[in-house]
Amino acid sequence: MKTKIRPGSPPPKRSRIGDLRMGVVYRGLAVVAVVAVAAVTVVLVRPSDPDEAGQRPIAAPSAVPASSAPPASTPPASLDPAPTPVAVDSTPTPKPGSSLAPGYTAMEALYADDRLPRLPAKIRRLKLPAPAKRLLKDKRAGLALPDLGRPWKTYGAAPFTSKQVLPKLRGDSRRGMLVSCPVPIKPQKFPRDTALLAARWTLNHHPEGAKVRWLASQPVKRGWMLVYQVSYGKRSSRAAVVVADSGMAKPGLAFVTVPDSQRKRWRDITRVVSGVRVLG
Repeated sequence: MKTKIRPGSPPPKRSRIGDLRMGVVYRGLAVVAVVAVAAVTVVLVRPSDPDEAGQRPIAAPSAVPASSAPPASTPPASLDPAPTPVAVDSTPTPKPGSSLAPGYTAMEALYADDRLPRLPAKIRRLKLPAPAKRLLKDKRAGLALPDLGRPWKTYGAAPFTSKQVLPKLRGDSRRGMLVSCPVPIKPQKFPRDTALLAARWTLNHHPEGAKVRWLASQPVKRGWMLVYQVSYGKRSSRAAVVVADSGMAKPGLAFVTVPDSQRKRWRDITRVVSGVRVLG
């Protein structure tokens, strides 16, 4: 049945959506969706810090806890196999003339000291005269020493336990002296080694740059004796040490030295090494 339209009446209104084709509607919805996705993407990738603009996206954080991560100063681990460790001797080498280096024995330090050459296997032995009858007793060192008499005279012993000296010559600060004390170094198994270390110690009482030349070496009763020349520049001294075991905590040491300016008294050195005795 057809609808009758009255003359002069306006035509009926149509829905605009109904007049559009479905293809046009779908295309419009697709455009709206694309625009919405683009807007969301812009919001997501826009950096919050202006300085980060143009950088690559930041990787996701590691799942490893921060406490187990290596410090910033730790170098990256190498993929190469670990090298075989090489044994390194960290023991310091004793320097000539220096005190005993850690990790070295007293004798190793002695042999590293170029001020004292190795004692020759064959060396002169002295013919010692009869010991002196006049003696000075040093109970702390456990020794009896020759009383050399004039021009020698006893003197303040410190830091030794007995001391005899020659008078100084004008213009020369050096003088002859005979002293005794318990050995100021660690005693060794063999008395000869103890005497060698004692001779090295006596260089503290000679001018700087002193070097030794051995003159004689031989055993004495309950000990050992060494005679040697000490050179320093153009000058020199003659010296000797006697080490003897007196049964005390340490062996006793007798040390005599006479400079070349008093060489007339070098003969007294033989009197000393022949006259030192153990007390008791």
